Amino acid sequence: MTDTTIEARDLAEAALAGLTAQPKGLSPKWFYDAHGSDLFERITQLPEYYPARTERAILETRLDEIAAEVPDGAVLVELGSGASVKTRLLLDGLPQLAGYVPIDISEAFLLQTASRLRADYPDLAITPVVADFMAPITLPDFGGRPVVGFFPGSTLGNLDRRGAMELLARLRAWPDHAALILGLDLVKPVEVLEAAYDDAQGVTAAFNLNLLTRLNREAGADFDLSAFRHKAVWNDEAQRVEMHLESLRAQRVRIAGETINFTAGETIHTENSHKFSPETLSMMAARAGWGIAGILTDPDELFAVAMLK
Repeated sequence: MTDTTIEARDLAEAALAGLTAQPKGLSPKWFYDAHGSDLFERITQLPEYYPARTERAILETRLDEIAAEVPDGAVLVELGSGASVKTRLLLDGLPQLAGYVPIDISEAFLLQTASRLRADYPDLAITPVVADFMAPITLPDFGGRPVVGFFPGSTLGNLDRRGAMELLARLRAWPDHAALILGLDLVKPVEVLEAAYDDAQGVTAAFNLNLLTRLNREAGADFDLSAFRHKAVWNDEAQRVEMHLESLRAQRVRIAGETINFTAGETIHTENSHKFSPETLSMMAARAGWGIAGILTDPDELFAVAMLK
């Protein structure tokens, strides 16, 4: 059985479980087929989507403070690496690095990115790992070199507080894990948050709806994309932006041989993006076994890069 066949089977099983639950939901990890990864890279360039450019500015302007927490000979290990765009700032600005390990669930996209990086950084050992970072990951043997984790983009915010702390604890348990560079989106006015997840060009909507396209292609589904719309809302109690796919009418969808019923207005909950305060981060880090070396923010305090040790 090929890796592609296994992934399609896992997708179908996960979709059936999520779409027969109440309320309906799907994991955001299934966004990232090749087209989904490309769409997300487009999202990061949108004028409304402040997280990517703000995090990049912090990495650029506070690189000396980040470098102080990175030991000589360290291996940089990135979770959910995507196109490794922001990572190049670290690869260029941290000459003490001995290697880079991008981890991503999308194998084809990951291997393409690793190939480009090898061409641009011929003296750096680049070892891609195809894996879901929500499951335990076995890292390559680095021969005792210190490990520095890199988890940008506030991806930690996709998890609820308990899940986020459990992931931080698993990362803390990596052998020789000396530091973690962690990007986190901060709590801010609702209108800024909702615009970032429902842009005027409709790229985020296309990204969300691409999940249904993928289910049609890989899981034997027959979603009519015109019968669903992208929806982004702020949940104040949970301190998170939620993304949904809303059914525009009562309908039935076939997937993996099963029939799923939708009522008009019913949604598939596809992603959460929790927002953080320094106090929340400090509490979570401490419970997961980390200390905070510093929390670096932009002048408007939209975003933070935390240095955990």
